[in-house]
Amino acid sequence: MRNFYTSAALASAALLSASAQAEQGDVLIRARAIWVAPTDNASDVLPAFPGGSVEVENAVVPELDFTYFLTNNLGAELILATSPHDLHGAGVLAGLGEVADVMALPPTLTLQYHFNPNGKVRPYAGAGVNYTIFYDEDASSSLIGAVGPTAIDVDDSFGVAFQLGVDFELSDRWFLNADIKYIQIDTTATLTSGGAINTIQVDLDPIVAGIGVGMRF
Repeated sequence: MRNFYTSAALASAALLSASAQAEQGDVLIRARAIWVAPTDNASDVLPAFPGGSVEVENAVVPELDFTYFLTNNLGAELILATSPHDLHGAGVLAGLGEVADVMALPPTLTLQYHFNPNGKVRPYAGAGVNYTIFYDEDASSSLIGAVGPTAIDVDDSFGVAFQLGVDFELSDRWFLNADIKYIQIDTTATLTSGGAINTIQVDLDPIVAGIGVGMRF
């Protein structure tokens, strides 16, 4: 009888242990706080302002993502977040301070490889594609004061994305997550002030670092 109870206890422990691991067909939902830090490289505002450019400010926002396990090791992750960014003048435009603000919506799909799906610490690496939609572009009062009423249009962007992350098991369903991504976002902004049209090329290419909590379904 003692052997029976011992075997039952070991079997129960094995089942509990197995339930904590992500497997083919599982869905993970994570909620993160992310820091979006553009590594921006911007051209001059041409033709009117040679020597004048912009710098894009960082943002801290919430993010939601969904991972579906295609196999025990391979997962497909969809990342959803939107972030506000202020653009400050640089070079000869530095005296204007903030010149515009814009919202970025960069849905990103990555294919991940999970190195240790059966462990309590589960690192992964991923690569994929990103499509960034820009909206609510507004010129600042300082820019309007300098050149008059200005309409700003920022082109949407398509690029690649890379990520590294790790999940730390808390229970059979809950886990902590840390994640860092590089997202390629290259765009062109067009500024129309009366009859004058100026453009600027901006490579945002942000580093996106996040920490949060997740649940397995």
